[in-house]
Amino acid sequence: SFIFKVTTMKFAATLSTLFLASASAWSMSSTDNPSTKNARRNILSKGIAFAATAAAGSAANAYVVPDLPYPFEALEPYIDTPTMKIHHDKHHATYVANINKAREGKEEVPILDLMADALDAGTAVRNSGGGHYNHAFFWSEMAPHDKAKNTKPSKQLAELIKKSFGSEEEMKKQFEAKAAPGATFGSGWVWVVVNQKGDGLSIVNTANQDNP
Repeated sequence: SFIFKVTTMKFAATLSTLFLASASAWSMSSTDNPSTKNARRNILSKGIAFAATAAAGSAANAYVVPDLPYPFEALEPYIDTPTMKIHHDKHHATYVANINKAREGKEEVPILDLMADALDAGTAVRNSGGGHYNHAFFWSEMAPHDKAKNTKPSKQLAELIKKSFGSEEEMKKQFEAKAAPGATFGSGWVWVVVNQKGDGLSIVNTANQDNP
């Protein structure tokens, strides 16, 4: 499946416009660029987009904060450099440190697998593991404006958007409504998700570090 998301932090509504104008903001959105498609496939197959890599030999360091695929300032004016640095270097790093501490001495598990039963796995996995998964995915799904403006959704994605929402503009409206202040109590995330049959999209929000 593919998921499109943005946090309900202060820049959420602004980000949605950038994302929806960009195929680079979607997991299955590359159209005619084989290098982009292959690069994304390699990332997903290795679990880097969701988890970064597992460090050999020690479950205590199983998860790491992935490097950004662009400079901190690359997303301005949509996200300013200080916000990027705080959320990548501090918030994300804290989630990684906490999930590694909670998993110390246990078998290494890919973060995607760890998320499968996160709601029942306890606070550390749900909050810290979820925080790592969500942020790693978040970073990998964004692109600088100069790159994003030259891309568009794939034919398959465009058809699903039209079928599910009527138009891309309507989808943006519904997305921004879900990301508006107060739509989610406290902090959280907004996601566009595909159904199990792969023939429809919907917009959902999750609180804190939960994910669909």
